[in-house]
Amino acid sequence: MPQPDLTLTPAGPALAPRYRRHPASEPPVRHRPPHRPPPRNPYLRLFALPGTRAFTAGNLIARMPSGMFGVSAVIMIADRYDSYALAGAVTATGLASGALTAPWIARLVDRRGQARVAVPAAAYMALGQLLLLLCVHEKAPVWTLCLVVAATATAPNMGGMSRARWAHLLRGDPDALHTANAFEQAVDELCFMLGPVLAAFLCSMLFPEAGTLVAAALLLGGALLLAAQRSTEPPIAPRTATGSPLRTRGMVPLLTVFLATGAVFGSMEVVALAYVDGPVAGPVLALQAAGSCAAGLLYGRARRTARLHTCLAAMAVLMAMPLLAATTGSLLALAGGLLVAGMATAPTMLTGMGLVQRLTPASQLNEGMTLAVTALLAGVAAGSATGGWAADHAPFPAFGFLAPIAAATLALALCAATGVGRRTRVRA
Repeated sequence: MPQPDLTLTPAGPALAPRYRRHPASEPPVRHRPPHRPPPRNPYLRLFALPGTRAFTAGNLIARMPSGMFGVSAVIMIADRYDSYALAGAVTATGLASGALTAPWIARLVDRRGQARVAVPAAAYMALGQLLLLLCVHEKAPVWTLCLVVAATATAPNMGGMSRARWAHLLRGDPDALHTANAFEQAVDELCFMLGPVLAAFLCSMLFPEAGTLVAAALLLGGALLLAAQRSTEPPIAPRTATGSPLRTRGMVPLLTVFLATGAVFGSMEVVALAYVDGPVAGPVLALQAAGSCAAGLLYGRARRTARLHTCLAAMAVLMAMPLLAATTGSLLALAGGLLVAGMATAPTMLTGMGLVQRLTPASQLNEGMTLAVTALLAGVAAGSATGGWAADHAPFPAFGFLAPIAAATLALALCAATGVGRRTRVRA
């Protein structure tokens, strides 16, 4: 029982009076907002994390030029020098140089951090594109064009850096990381689908150099926006492995599979362009990227993932759809065949990149993913050459579509022979 309050008075101790507080004098009671359950859509749950929307926006801006530089250079050089052969040689030089420098830039990103490396590398690349523009405008000697693109091919792997951020934020949650990788693959397809269209539109509607100017501005601006998001940047991991990720067991066989897979994409692009041969060739070919983008988003919502050899088997089957459609002679049927064939691309790439992340040590993650992209680009170049030869020496119009089928079958055979994806473990 509580004791009454006492107070001293001249007459002696007495009970102290009690006063009721006025409601207005009482401190307000703070009501907590009701707990909101997380969104059911896995992609909405990703972007509910702090900072993810900001770094994704910057990365998307910086990745768009990946589909713009090549088309812009071809249009700009062909307009000034009246030679598509020269334009193709210059862009091929830049592609080859980028394949050599990209792993080294990625290694610097792993060792120094994204913000300290991505911005200078993007600035140097943008400066090189402006220098190429001036050389073309002044109709400089041909060797200067090749020298400029070779010396300034320092574009950082923006997609790899974005995937590294997701891997850092979602460590310990493989389902969410799978969804994030699916989103990144869809973004890749979106950039390669919209980039060439945007570049061609700018160069034709404004002036031939407009595509290169806008692409350089997007690359630098996007890199600055991405670098400003320091809260989501993965910390520099202590190097637990020495040498190149190529020394990791299973990495070289996986890269050979990526090489053959890149040949699928390169050959399909050239063969389809040669078959259609008209102003609608670009939109028809873009349907393949659209199918891949849609399939990637759907695959990202799946709770179970397929193995790499299953994805490659599906790709080998679906790559026959354009061949069957082309034999009908219907452009509409070919468009549908490319849409269906593209649906095998994103799941295959998503599964392959997931293997790269599991095989590569955390301190070399950017370098490992960049090596995979380099193998893909080398395969694209080889597939383009093979597809061009098949298109020129075709005994019948649809003959060239056998090239991507053969490349997909080769990738499947390499995967089966080397056992890629059967036994993978997380590297420290």
